Amino acid sequence: MLDPTRWFIVIPDMFANGLSSSPSNNDQYPSLVTTADTVRAQQRFLREAFGVDRVACVYGFSMGAQQAYHWAALFPDQVERAVVVCGSARTSVHNQVFLRSLLATLEAAPEHIGGGRFSSTPTKSVRAFARVYAGWAMSQDWYRANLHLTSTGAANLDDYLDLYWEPGFTRRKAEDLYAQATTWMASDICANELYEGDFVRALQAIRARVLLMPGRTDLYFPVADNALEMAHLERAELSDSIDLGTCGWFAAARSRGFFLPTLRGSHLARMKGAGLGRRRELYMRGESAQPVWAPTSRQ
Repeated sequence: MLDPTRWFIVIPDMFANGLSSSPSNNDQYPSLVTTADTVRAQQRFLREAFGVDRVACVYGFSMGAQQAYHWAALFPDQVERAVVVCGSARTSVHNQVFLRSLLATLEAAPEHIGGGRFSSTPTKSVRAFARVYAGWAMSQDWYRANLHLTSTGAANLDDYLDLYWEPGFTRRKAEDLYAQATTWMASDICANELYEGDFVRALQAIRARVLLMPGRTDLYFPVADNALEMAHLERAELSDSIDLGTCGWFAAARSRGFFLPTLRGSHLARMKGAGLGRRRELYMRGESAQPVWAPTSRQ
């Protein structure tokens, strides 16, 4: 998909995911880490570790797409392009309803001691968390087309849920799942001191060329949300060619043999000289925090 001989690639883990600071590996992890917190840390990392001071393109899927939007809004002078795949500039109320159901499922666990922390692994609640997720991540069209069977080789729905879907959650730490959901729920490009809640002003501040790629049957980030955002973007294009639901599109592509990059996120830069300390143009592919969508485990 991207030529590593042409682009410099950096793959960061989002907070509460992979090797980055998370509730499961840091007792001092805050009760809320926002998308803006993640993006600012990424920007600092790129500047201090690689000497990168300009981003040629920010590319992200789902929560990674929300990060791409945040990059363009928080650092408008540093980002030339942003590709937002199945994402939004802020998490909608309908999306928050879904996320609140996930949080409530974990909070109902006897092992929950408050604030998304647990005395021991809440196995039953994590399984319930996964079942709630299964009705949202894949669309009605996904199940109607029997892609839950054909993309995995599952014999039936129970087989799919038990053997192919649920393990993507049960192998992860409940406190990390909780933290990721709170980050997702609070994601909003204008919820910071720069824009002070003015959503339109935050969108209008974006100078990057923006490509919006929503999924027509996505239950999280519908086409209508991107269409509303596009009206306030200076240079934007909308392409709703993705179908079957957010995760469903990726699984369908995998079943058909399409190449899929890891969802851990990539930062790619055109090299200008061999030394890492020299100035580069950077192409960034933002982190997706939905572990079930990753083709490989990130923990």
